[in-house]
Amino acid sequence: MSQLTDGFGRSFPYLRLSLTEACNFRCSYCLPDGYQADGRPQFLSVAEIERLVRAFATLGMHKIRLTGGEPSLRKDLDQIIETVARVPGIRKVAITTNGCLLPRRLPGWHRAGLTALNVSMDSLRRERFHAITGHDRLPEVLEGIAMAQQLGLQSIKLNAVLLRDRNDDELPDWMEFLRERPVSVRFIELMRTGDNRNYFERHHLNADVVINQLEAAGWHLRPRAADAGPAREFTHPDYRGSFGIIAPYSRDFCKGCNRLRVTAKGDLRLCLFGDFGVALRPLLQSDEDHDALLARITTQLGLKAAGHGLHQGLTGLTPHLASIGG
Repeated sequence: MSQLTDGFGRSFPYLRLSLTEACNFRCSYCLPDGYQADGRPQFLSVAEIERLVRAFATLGMHKIRLTGGEPSLRKDLDQIIETVARVPGIRKVAITTNGCLLPRRLPGWHRAGLTALNVSMDSLRRERFHAITGHDRLPEVLEGIAMAQQLGLQSIKLNAVLLRDRNDDELPDWMEFLRERPVSVRFIELMRTGDNRNYFERHHLNADVVINQLEAAGWHLRPRAADAGPAREFTHPDYRGSFGIIAPYSRDFCKGCNRLRVTAKGDLRLCLFGDFGVALRPLLQSDEDHDALLARITTQLGLKAAGHGLHQGLTGLTPHLASIGG
């Protein structure tokens, strides 16, 4: 039974845990100038991660998503996945990655206990992919997705940030891609962060535009699973795959919030766009601090707000999505 509930009756079976702030891509909407390290950052160790996940599992959490930055940059990622998967109560271990290292590393992650994969893939067209990410790596990403299907992962999702005048005309291509592939493509509405105001104003596209196009083509909204993410899922009887729409500017988007976040340095964030973080790392140094860690987590949930302030231009502590994993 979950003890992770807030003052608005929302429960939280899902943790997004960032493993690093570093990223090897230069996506135009996130880190156009590449990752700039601030000194020598020390990210959570495997032992700290185990204590953290054990505490959340004790409180009823059963799904962990490993994010970044780019989590595949952690050389100990196989060990992290194996450690998280062994924690009693954890049933789903997912990762969000840019996918360029999948052909080399996915088999090891799968053996370690990975059950679900999300791959950032903003275009099906190689030239556009290169222009948006700064890297010509689409062939490797597609190879990795095919490998994930062969390995039989429970869930494979592809994330594409909607960008006006950059990739907003590719819906027919994506439909064809999904005709015989049982994966989910999720279109994510571009979000305003602390350092992308001009880019946001040029390239933000309301997700309703895509929803209207899907419905006109005969796609239908599917009921939402209890531990699902924020996407509204659309299916069509003639296609094996599905579409998901993540629209943070839509009405009541935060009403179904079911995830918490911990940064790569161990701060609990109650909201992606919240204006404060709570340091958990001091309580991750010893097993003896387990009860104090539980108390700190549950106490902080009482401070979770009803929703974000994106409509008012309030982006909180998030300078860019790589800083906390989106």
